[in-house]
Amino acid sequence: MDALLTAIKAVIDNLGATVVLPIIIFLVAWALGAKPGRAFRAGVMIGIAFIGINLVIGLMWTSLTDVGQAMVDNTGVQRDIIDVGWPSAAAIAFGTSVGLWVIPIALGVNILMLLGRMTKTLNVDIWNFWHFAFIGSLVAVVTDSVTYGLIAAAIAAALALFLADWTAPAVQSFYNLPGISIPHLTTAPGVPFAIVTNWIIDRIPGLRDIKADTETIQKRFGTFGDPVILGLVIGLILGILGYYNAGDLQTILVSVLQVGMNLAAVMLLLPRMVQILMEGLIPVSEAARDFMQKRAADREIFIGLDSAILIGHPAAISTALVLVPVAILLSIILPGNRVLLFADLAVIPFVVALFAPLMRGNIFRMVIAGTLTLLVGFYIATGMAPLVTGAAADAGFTIPEGAAQITSIADGFLWPPFLFATLTQLAGVIGLVVVLALLAVAMYFYSRNRKGWEVAAGAPAGDVEAAAAD
Repeated sequence: MDALLTAIKAVIDNLGATVVLPIIIFLVAWALGAKPGRAFRAGVMIGIAFIGINLVIGLMWTSLTDVGQAMVDNTGVQRDIIDVGWPSAAAIAFGTSVGLWVIPIALGVNILMLLGRMTKTLNVDIWNFWHFAFIGSLVAVVTDSVTYGLIAAAIAAALALFLADWTAPAVQSFYNLPGISIPHLTTAPGVPFAIVTNWIIDRIPGLRDIKADTETIQKRFGTFGDPVILGLVIGLILGILGYYNAGDLQTILVSVLQVGMNLAAVMLLLPRMVQILMEGLIPVSEAARDFMQKRAADREIFIGLDSAILIGHPAAISTALVLVPVAILLSIILPGNRVLLFADLAVIPFVVALFAPLMRGNIFRMVIAGTLTLLVGFYIATGMAPLVTGAAADAGFTIPEGAAQITSIADGFLWPPFLFATLTQLAGVIGLVVVLALLAVAMYFYSRNRKGWEVAAGAPAGDVEAAAAD
């Protein structure tokens, strides 16, 4: 069995998400009743869209990583916990004993929850199952038990489905993505931070009246409020902060302008890639709707996808770009922090993308919520770094030179891995029981008052009522 799973994982790794996802989408759409030709084209279009999204994200990744490293070099700050980036974290997660089993376990959990009417989400984002493996790997390190790690991965998969269902109405309404949910454990965990931040700001006179959504900014500043120009301006500012002492004036000017143009391109191209994605998703969502209407008119099904489809919104990208220098500043000034940011600054858009529906795209509020998320995240990462480093050792990952320990913004900064790891560290297997009980309680109260929960997550009350009526 291990040999079979290893072979399957190797095939998935070699093909990559941009090949595996179209195949899965084709099979799902066909199984749901779409004509083979239409299902095939839907899969190809979605694959093309994700290739485009990944190319644009790669451009953003390179620009932000380079300028972030330059800012860090300018400060001269030294830390002994290094951010190695989500690709390294994913490799660590899939490289452990838990990672080998996570795909069949997560699929099994999803099928059981769909059959038991405990979720509406069909999670086809198999590549991002690494988040479940990451959590399971941490628990395996804490408990010295692969079995407990596998149980933790299964619970994490269920948590992702719950968060996806909870936030789906907000995602569908704000981002205009009908039939889509986001079971991505880098993105959905930020919603509680956004809820708390929104609640606090709404009670502070003056602050609560600040409107800074992209539409308002564009109306107020005209051409300079256009998302593309906004990306250019923010990029130029980041470039100046990073490269003001990079050499002679010509070198500085070229470096700064390149960052500005790269980020302006990101602001334009990411939304265009999402439009292509939507063209591919329409046949799938229509097939899912027709399938459920024929067999269970009282049910609907969501297709769970990577939150990469959200970060093309100007509010998400703009917020993330503003948070880059904020994150570096926090890494310098926070007492007790041992984390040096490096490779994962481009993950910040994924962390903040689900702030936008709740805050109606208000960049001012999103930056505050993002700052609080990062602030807490630095301490979570500092505390969890020994476990992450232990999981890396289990996977045979080579620790970078000069680093005592490693982490990643993608999961090392977030509360789900911290919750699992801390409770199992304190109480062993009882900790897993507590996590499962907390999830069961949340699901119970959600089922009792879906409208309240979904409005809290950012879905307009009218949309929730209409969905309930349907």
